[in-house]
Amino acid sequence: MVLGAGPAALCIVAELIEQGIKVTALASHTPDRPWPNTYGIWAEELESLGMESLLGHRWQKTISHFGNGIGEQGNSPTQHNFDYGLFDPVALQRSLLKRCGDLEWCVETAENIEFLGNQTKVICTSGNTFRGRVVIDASGHRSRFVKRPNRGPVAEQAAYGIVGRFSSPPVGKEQFVLMDFRPDHLTDKERKEPPSFLYAMDFGDGIFFVEETSLACSPPFSLNKLKERLHSRLLHRGVSVTEIIHEEHCLFPMNLPLPDRKQPLLAFGGAASMVHPASGYMVGALLRRAPTLAKQLARGLAADPPLDSSTLAQDAWNVLWTPELVQRHRLYQFGLRRLMSFDEERLRRFFDTFFKLPREDWAGFLANTLPLPNLLLVMIRLFWTSPWDIRFGMVLGMSSYQSLK
Repeated sequence: MVLGAGPAALCIVAELIEQGIKVTALASHTPDRPWPNTYGIWAEELESLGMESLLGHRWQKTISHFGNGIGEQGNSPTQHNFDYGLFDPVALQRSLLKRCGDLEWCVETAENIEFLGNQTKVICTSGNTFRGRVVIDASGHRSRFVKRPNRGPVAEQAAYGIVGRFSSPPVGKEQFVLMDFRPDHLTDKERKEPPSFLYAMDFGDGIFFVEETSLACSPPFSLNKLKERLHSRLLHRGVSVTEIIHEEHCLFPMNLPLPDRKQPLLAFGGAASMVHPASGYMVGALLRRAPTLAKQLARGLAADPPLDSSTLAQDAWNVLWTPELVQRHRLYQFGLRRLMSFDEERLRRFFDTFFKLPREDWAGFLANTLPLPNLLLVMIRLFWTSPWDIRFGMVLGMSSYQSLK
């Protein structure tokens, strides 16, 4: 049984059905309800899966700005020379639904879950109950059923974006801007606040997407404040909004602790802490890891004598979060904690150094496709090529570094 109807739920349901597993899918809404958010991915990552046809937009002109925005030197962009794409959300959704065949979602809200040895029972607010050999919670990071340790405040990525038309182009023609950290539109007071950056792209036909993003904060950066910063950034460059086609609001955890992997409830997607702690990406991981998880469940369900629900779940947890993936996740979380201590000037210099690494290094880091030894080497290389104050910040955090001065 699968709980949820978003990208994570559809990914795992599609793979389970391809394995010949009978699936009951349950969610508070139907799976064809439009997805509200945009999903980005480096095109090569999707090409490796043979799914590049699901891109709605693709850019070759990919840049970032890590200067201060003052003078020619402060405005020189970093050229990534690496194609970036946005999923066509309708095409992605339809593709996954097609793979789910004629499966119908039960529109119900789960109220409680009971584990009954060889079966798991889901009790809904309507009073209806559903039973399955194992339950996969793919309902998102807000799930109240998935148990995880409390490791203190959780940092969240927040973003406010606009798809629309503008008085003049906010980015260059056919251009994608991954990060524009230029702070010249900020007041002295705002520069002491948590930093944010512009994520923007040209959709063509005079339509652009611009989004002010806070990488990770605890408590999260105010969406209203991000909206103010976005308009301030645009106005500083002589750009105003003339038509809003769509507004986007994003808020999700970046360093959610890994779930208790001994619990009899399995999870997938945000509920399983699969958001990349260093970049916020997840869809690529869903597409890569769902087949392996489905195959493990198929083996477990076919075991003779039958495995109970707890054993099925724990065997699947061990495949979803292998020891290597756990160690990589911990390294990314460590890095995120350090970045959260950087002010905007140091964060700009950090990313400027990061994107000077060989492309296969930074791209693999952001996609979480580097084997653990390679990831360690990349992090060591980044450390030794960084300025001294950034090195101290990577090891101790900037607050500790400041106390040493």
